[in-house]
Amino acid sequence: MAWRPRTWRLRSRSLDTEDHTLVMGIVNVTPDSFSDGGAFIKGAAGVVDHDAAIAHAHGLIGDGADLIDVGGESTRPGALPIDDTEEIERVMPVVSALAQSGVTVSVDTSKPAVAEAAVEAGAEIINDVTGLRNPDMVRVAAETGAGVVIMHMQGVPRTMQADPTYGDVVADVRRYLVDRAEMATDAGVARDRICIDPGIGFGKTFDHNLQLLHDLKALTATPYPVLVGTSRKRFLGAVLDAGAGERKPAQRDGATAATSALAAAAGVSVVRVHNVAASVESTRIADAIVRSALRQT
Repeated sequence: MAWRPRTWRLRSRSLDTEDHTLVMGIVNVTPDSFSDGGAFIKGAAGVVDHDAAIAHAHGLIGDGADLIDVGGESTRPGALPIDDTEEIERVMPVVSALAQSGVTVSVDTSKPAVAEAAVEAGAEIINDVTGLRNPDMVRVAAETGAGVVIMHMQGVPRTMQADPTYGDVVADVRRYLVDRAEMATDAGVARDRICIDPGIGFGKTFDHNLQLLHDLKALTATPYPVLVGTSRKRFLGAVLDAGAGERKPAQRDGATAATSALAAAAGVSVVRVHNVAASVESTRIADAIVRSALRQT
């Protein structure tokens, strides 16, 4: 059976997929993210327009988002890191305002200090693209009781697309994620607080991305809820415009919605997207079809 309900326990609440696949809306308060970088930056000094970012997040909630992922550091291929202080200054007003209004907030960070400050400000989830490589991040997750997303990434953003290689990409990614989840539980992170993410586009070639999406059931068969983030990524443009150049990121929302529906049908618990409305529609249709078979048994 492709679909089964999952419950993901967070810091102060739980999310479940009994009724539908969860849709996570993306809010990047960065000047250089690949799709929406600079969308909430004002002036030549690059100051974050926190009010605009907060308003956009509420708009995504209005479009049907179940939770919001706030990021302050770009993880696009070739991106350079920033320091803790700058990242905290970018994300904290947004995290705090959204949490105070009752929104379920995830902080997209690989820095323990940022994660800890965000959880103190009300974030429910730590979304770590480095898969909890930093032992201090594991400690923060265990001590705060936040939900965590453990993502697979080969290398680091600056170099991850140089020459990604695998023996069997699906088996390798699955093994890595299960091993990291077990490491986290051994360190005190409750098993039901962990979600895993194959890291589409993070240290993967075009073919690797397609193979992972084709075989998502290898991940949804694990004990953990699965998050998939394909939103506006380059491989979608390569499919749509093979031989004719790639579309701009914002022109890939229809393709993103298609992958969201396929992910929902494979039993994925969360899809992470920029255009929430499109993926809410596509996942609701997929959910209805998948659940219809269950209602007849």
